[in-house]
Amino acid sequence: MAIGATIHTFEVQLAHIDRAVYEELTLRVARHPSETDAYMMTRVLAYCLEHEEGITFAEGGLSSTDEPAVLVRDMTGHITAWIEIGAPDAPRLHHGSKLADRVAIYTHRDPAKLLTSWAGKTIHRAAEIPVRSFDPGFIESATQAIGRRNSMSVSVTEDQLYLTLNDRNFETRIHEQHLT
Repeated sequence: MAIGATIHTFEVQLAHIDRAVYEELTLRVARHPSETDAYMMTRVLAYCLEHEEGITFAEGGLSSTDEPAVLVRDMTGHITAWIEIGAPDAPRLHHGSKLADRVAIYTHRDPAKLLTSWAGKTIHRAAEIPVRSFDPGFIESATQAIGRRNSMSVSVTEDQLYLTLNDRNFETRIHEQHLT
């Protein structure tokens, strides 16, 4: 019998001052058995940092091949934002960039290695795709505080992220690089 997804709940207080987004969110996140804590934490943070009307987690989660981990659709169903997590391959980025108005990547990996792996590959509108990452060790430290039910506060000002997760405090700079 296959192991099913583990459901994690995040009660989030979001204050993204740079974007003037202030929300209270309840996120039910299905964590696939092959998904690491670091991937899930990055996925939850990407959702918070990109929060806008129409944002959702992909239906198939980690195993979805047709959609990114996080996407935004407008009221007509058109994909306005394609948000990848981790280290997507160049063909996937190329495909997403053709479908969506904008693409963003959030990674818990070394962004320099990722940028090198995409160099010379065909990616539609590559120069417009931001690769966002966090200070080394930030995601790994934050994953130590994850439980099945989570209380979380996310504040962003001047690209500095302040995270409180289950009464533990973390902070990091949000780094941004571009594919070309």
